[in-house]
Amino acid sequence: MQIEDNKVVSFTYTLKEADGELLETSEQGIPMSYLHGHKNILLGLEKGLTGLSKDDTKTIILAPEDAYGFRRDNAEQRIPIKHLLGKPKRLQKGMLVKINGKDGTLNGRILKVGKFNVDVDMNHPFAGKTLQFDVSIASIRDAAPEELSHGHAHGVGGHQH
Repeated sequence: MQIEDNKVVSFTYTLKEADGELLETSEQGIPMSYLHGHKNILLGLEKGLTGLSKDDTKTIILAPEDAYGFRRDNAEQRIPIKHLLGKPKRLQKGMLVKINGKDGTLNGRILKVGKFNVDVDMNHPFAGKTLQFDVSIASIRDAAPEELSHGHAHGVGGHQH
């Protein structure tokens, strides 16, 4: 079976910057699963996985425009601390935080901490970077009707949303 639209794909990956710096890996954990063709992962990554089979490995290079985009210079925002989710006891410059926004949860990196507010860079941490995904396909299966109607893969025991 090959990866194509409406297949549930599970894979492990190692993500590096083009210069070789390790950014994250799933190699020691549970494979990531997604519903192919439903924009559940980066489109450039999904395109690179199309046609692969179980146990295939592949290196996929994504330029910034095919990954998280380019860094925006005007992406700084001042956020009231009360809008941070799961706020740690001590906020520090460089910390990644989740922000409760009017359109849902947003991610940001703290630039400056004040008494009532934090200045946050709203760029994705990988924005502006050329990314190298080293992937290994763990499994491919047909999506269940419920997964197709919901537009995403469900884990063992169904969905948790």
